[in-house]
Amino acid sequence: MTDQNPVKRYYHIVLLVMVIFFAISFITNILNSIIVDVKESFDLSLGLTGFLPFAFFIAYGVMSIPAGFLSERYSDKLLLSGSFLTIIVACLVFSIFPGYLVFSITLFFLGCSMAVLQVIINPMLRAAGGEEHFAFNSVLAQLVFGLASFASPYLYMYLVNDQASQNGLAEFLLEWVPAELPWVSLYVVFSGLALILLLIVQVTRYPTYTKKSEERSGDSKSYLSLLKNKWTLLYFLGIFCYVGTEQGIGNWISQFLQQYHGLDAQTVGANTVSYFWAMLTVGCLLGLLLLKLMDSRNLLIGASVITIGCLFVALFGSADIALIAFPMLGFFISVMWSIIFSLGLNSVNSHHGSLSGILCTGIAGGAIMPLIVGLVGDMMGLKAGLLFLVLPLLFILSIGFWAKPLIGNSTIQLKKKRSQ
Repeated sequence: MTDQNPVKRYYHIVLLVMVIFFAISFITNILNSIIVDVKESFDLSLGLTGFLPFAFFIAYGVMSIPAGFLSERYSDKLLLSGSFLTIIVACLVFSIFPGYLVFSITLFFLGCSMAVLQVIINPMLRAAGGEEHFAFNSVLAQLVFGLASFASPYLYMYLVNDQASQNGLAEFLLEWVPAELPWVSLYVVFSGLALILLLIVQVTRYPTYTKKSEERSGDSKSYLSLLKNKWTLLYFLGIFCYVGTEQGIGNWISQFLQQYHGLDAQTVGANTVSYFWAMLTVGCLLGLLLLKLMDSRNLLIGASVITIGCLFVALFGSADIALIAFPMLGFFISVMWSIIFSLGLNSVNSHHGSLSGILCTGIAGGAIMPLIVGLVGDMMGLKAGLLFLVLPLLFILSIGFWAKPLIGNSTIQLKKKRSQ
């Protein structure tokens, strides 16, 4: 990571990145579980409900590239601190003034903070852990991401349960919010979590190093150069399609189960969302092994084909089948993000900081796809809206055929050893 000792790894920075990934997921994906409560609390249509994830994820489209410029001008510590401070303020404002408009604005500022965090920590992870291990470490980060998303619905169920007020911590949290909006207390918790992380960022020792030229975000010329590269645009679309699919599924699981199978959103729906993220975590564990045994492109092809089939089963099967198929979707998509991102960064030999910003802009797919699902759902039914997600999955499938990374995942070295 330093010019003097390029092989040195900073594992405490890798650990910090994993903790931040946990926080990002814990705060981001709670929207999957509370979406039905939010819809009913503010009396929203499917389209207006879909605007909420739009408000959050469109911030990635607005902030990711500016975050790349900021990362060149300011230290990682300052930007991490600023992001967590913004999260604290945004969550507290919504907790004090709960309402649809305030919630939409809060989600936008949370999304801006997450965009800055994502742009910073992905190059940090690549540099601290080594580029040859980046695909592996990215899947490990996705595993942490999934664990947080698995845990957050249980916090939601704990706080909205009728007997939650019998418990000391829940009673304290619920006193901060209107009695008819117990789910808002989640954002009190998030402000506390962000405060803890702000303190961790302050006490962490950051190594003094000069970024390699390929790790730097560069100036506007570097972005223009990358945007003229077809591979940049294709991998941007890959990230756009993946996040859109992930959030398009996760955001509408509870509503689908309630609407088509009459299952309670606060219990069965929230549990199924949690299992979706749990299976994503399990899939990451398997993915860590498979990435050491096979080419990441082949793994992406197989995962995409099976995911499309599983989506049809979830939408057209019985209630019992849907309760199994929706979580299994999390299992099959689990390795997609890390493979697409690592293929993107390993397909260019310079300005990885700038490329990271462009790729993170693709997270705006999480804004567009759930909104399209909701709008189509208003016109043709939620089942038809979710079928739209087959299109982004087909594009992700295509990546496995046309990707040509400059640096392959470490299975290439394993094959060499076997041949000796």
